[in-house]
Amino acid sequence: MSGPTGAEAALPVDGQLDQSRWPRLVAVLERGIAAGEQLGGQLYVEQGGEIRADAGFGEARPGEPMGRERSMFWLSASKPIAAVAVAQLWERGLLHLDDPVARHLPEFAAGGKESVTIRHLLTHTAGLRMLDTGWPDLGRDGIVARIAARRIEPGWVPGRKAGYHLASTWFILGELVRRLDGRPFERYAREAVLEPIGATTCRFAVDAAQLEGVRATLAPAWRIAAEGPVELTEWMSEARLIVCSPGASGLGPMRELARLYRVLLAGGNLPDGRRLLGETTVEAMTARHRVGLLDHTFRTRLDWGLGLIVNSAHYGDPAVPYGYGPHAGARTYGHSGARSTVAFADPDHALVVALGVNGLMEDRPHRERFERLLGALYEDLGLAMAPSAS
Repeated sequence: MSGPTGAEAALPVDGQLDQSRWPRLVAVLERGIAAGEQLGGQLYVEQGGEIRADAGFGEARPGEPMGRERSMFWLSASKPIAAVAVAQLWERGLLHLDDPVARHLPEFAAGGKESVTIRHLLTHTAGLRMLDTGWPDLGRDGIVARIAARRIEPGWVPGRKAGYHLASTWFILGELVRRLDGRPFERYAREAVLEPIGATTCRFAVDAAQLEGVRATLAPAWRIAAEGPVELTEWMSEARLIVCSPGASGLGPMRELARLYRVLLAGGNLPDGRRLLGETTVEAMTARHRVGLLDHTFRTRLDWGLGLIVNSAHYGDPAVPYGYGPHAGARTYGHSGARSTVAFADPDHALVVALGVNGLMEDRPHRERFERLLGALYEDLGLAMAPSAS
């Protein structure tokens, strides 16, 4: 493990994080750890193709360093992987965005959902925000059957009303991938998305034979409570690790999730000259398909691309979730995961960021924490006009 940089540096770091060049960010991280907001985390920053930070910091468990190669829970920051998989099927002509989902999954037409399209799933306008999907206990087939039988929400007009779908529609997107390509989503994601971008440690489901090895390298998540951090041991359960959730079960180092945004920022080009996606497909994914609609889950306005959240700070709501900090460019796109992770690309600044911490706070303090962290990050890069309060 590489030691602190600079005579007064105190933040334990594994990897590249020159603390003399990140004074504001390191100060916010140190204060957060001292205040019990998290034990540690991982940070990757790339600007103009140059790696500016690639490190684990703090601890995974008390007394156990957080290395940069450890896997972390990506949670909903996993969703763009599924969106890329669907976009690849679109490029192959296996589906169209405005296809009714029931054209490919006939049983999905039940409950008034016959007009719900694939675009509605990707923009969280389908009216199917069921939180109890039965994951992981029902297994893939049982989960898909439960969601397919679900009635659309009363008074919901698909495409004209919005509300974040935590997991339900992402199981349907995963099933679309399986039925149209033939590979289970977790295998498709590994072979067609993760391995091509060089994210070879990442996975959506763990083989039973590899379970103990994965657990040994996976950083646990902690719920931040008044009495201190409480380990979320159920997240390490066999069922949660083995049964894939296409919108939530991604595992891997944050540095490997960042590689997706490096490729998207490069217009879909892979480092070896091949393409993950075509340039026009990337433009479609990162454009605003849902604009100005009130999100009835988050109770604020959020703009969406195809499976990606486009910077919505211009609406001026301080309670907006899943943001990219006070200095991000207007075209910034990405996704966050439950009160602990964020990964995004900022085309205006040629910037890629992936940040994960292992402490889950309540919504408001978490938003404020990441506003401070991301604000300090931009300031240390010289991309902000004036320092934000930290």
